[in-house]
Amino acid sequence: MKFVYPDGASLIDADEVEALLPEHITTQRELNAWESLNILQASRWGLSRKRVDHLSSEFVRVLHRQMFNKTWAWAGTYRKSDKNLGVPWRTVATEVFKAIGDARYWLDEAVYDGTESALRLHYRMVVIHPFVNGNGRHARLLADILLFNLDHSPIRWGGTELDSVSEKRSRYLTALRAADRGDFAPLLSYRSG
Repeated sequence: MKFVYPDGASLIDADEVEALLPEHITTQRELNAWESLNILQASRWGLSRKRVDHLSSEFVRVLHRQMFNKTWAWAGTYRKSDKNLGVPWRTVATEVFKAIGDARYWLDEAVYDGTESALRLHYRMVVIHPFVNGNGRHARLLADILLFNLDHSPIRWGGTELDSVSEKRSRYLTALRAADRGDFAPLLSYRSG
């Protein structure tokens, strides 16, 4: 099976592709459609009720599993190899724990408001890149679940526009690159659409 990866996406190793659960999928388009259905179900699950555990390392893994459990055998499992993005794989669990702890601190101490805390957590999860694939989608849903639990509106990320070359994807990646340099203003303004 051959996969085409858009700018900013991680590459999946051949042995990781072997973990694809639905046997009928042969193209990237079919994979995208299948994953989208799985993610929609996870979104409904994640945004169906307030959760006390939404800021925990365990919830990070459970959410990824909910998002990809019908697609990938490794859903919800931290990656076990280095990728073209992310921290070294051996530090993933520690970095996720620190990011979640920082988000809790930002909220408890009112360092940032709920929206900025969610966007900064989203950014940290993208940088950590804890899973083989689906990290951007996971980080965006995690941010929306945090906002939901804070009684804030979700962010209008751009949906499927972020899966292919588009003005919205370009703006999103530009905002992430600015955050890499410590400038969160584009990511904060991204929220407004």
